Amino acid sequence: MITRLCISGYRSLRDVRLGLDALNVVTGANGSGKSSLYRALRLLADIAQGRIIQSLAAEGGIQSTLWAGPEELSRAMKQGTHPVQGTRRKHPISLKLGFASADYGYAIDLGLPSNSHFPHDPEIKLESLWTGEVMGRANVFAQRNGPLVRIRDENGVWRSALQDLAPFDSMMTHGSDPRDALELLVMRERMRGWRFYDHVRTDAEAPARQRRIGTYTPVLASDGSDLAAAIHTIRLIGNGDALDAAITDAFPGARVEVEVTDGYFEVVMYQRGLLRPLKTSELSDGTLRYLLLIAGLLSPRPPELMVLNEPETSLHPELLPALGRLIAQASMRSQIIVVSHAPALVATLDGRGAEAGRRIVLEKELGETIVQDHEPPSWAWPSR
Repeated sequence: MITRLCISGYRSLRDVRLGLDALNVVTGANGSGKSSLYRALRLLADIAQGRIIQSLAAEGGIQSTLWAGPEELSRAMKQGTHPVQGTRRKHPISLKLGFASADYGYAIDLGLPSNSHFPHDPEIKLESLWTGEVMGRANVFAQRNGPLVRIRDENGVWRSALQDLAPFDSMMTHGSDPRDALELLVMRERMRGWRFYDHVRTDAEAPARQRRIGTYTPVLASDGSDLAAAIHTIRLIGNGDALDAAITDAFPGARVEVEVTDGYFEVVMYQRGLLRPLKTSELSDGTLRYLLLIAGLLSPRPPELMVLNEPETSLHPELLPALGRLIAQASMRSQIIVVSHAPALVATLDGRGAEAGRRIVLEKELGETIVQDHEPPSWAWPSR
């Protein structure tokens, strides 16, 4: 379980350090930084997929994603007695992302490009992997500085693993070796296993509404195209009773089945008072989205981390308590981060699910995202 998430220099997140529990609800007013926090998590996952540079380019390049305010906001600036203005810079311009759990921690530092041929591409300046929650001099065992990657062996001796790593490649993807850098490989695979569900399409042409050839599907696709196969797989090897209970909780008297015709799978829904089942193409956007959430949250192969961005979209307010109960149940098997601005969902999730749950309330102050009533955990960034 991730216990610490730290972001520096990304959009409005000048310096955000969060302690996390098994169930985490990120909320706040519009424009408070919820979407930036979600995108920062996506960027961390993209590192393990080798897509961090391309993802930042899709956002307009590193210059468009950097914190636009001064390096530090003085007390006088915050109190309004001194105008907000640039100050003498003490540190290099950078975008930093990091997280830690009880066993491992990881951080990356991306800076401005030195190659004029690709002026919007950031460069990976530093990476560090360590044991425990807080990086120190003695617990770092893999470190990247510029093109050089070093690994510390079990005797504490550093050796060079790579000497010419390109500035757009991560040591997580190019330095992982099952013989000499097993920890890097383990961390990469853990990060690749994180799952994100963000506004899956439910329009008339959505992939989830189409009949598909069914295959074994323990993990719902990010576009929901294999919904029928995912539900069928839950019934075969997962918790079919939990699936039925979740449907009944949201839609009393209803049941969902999967029809198979010549290998093609399609979800049908039986509802009280109707003489025939409704096909997926006939379901409302909200009903279809809820079925997608059920299939994702009740996956027979639960991830270490699942992130839901505004799962309440298109849902009727009466469905939100049932959604909260479903998310709380899923937090018993996976760490869950929910980004939401729906008060009914946030209220349902408060104090539910895992032994520990946390509400993270964001707000803006002089353009900077800050966390209300939250004591930031200790953290140390690797230095250039």
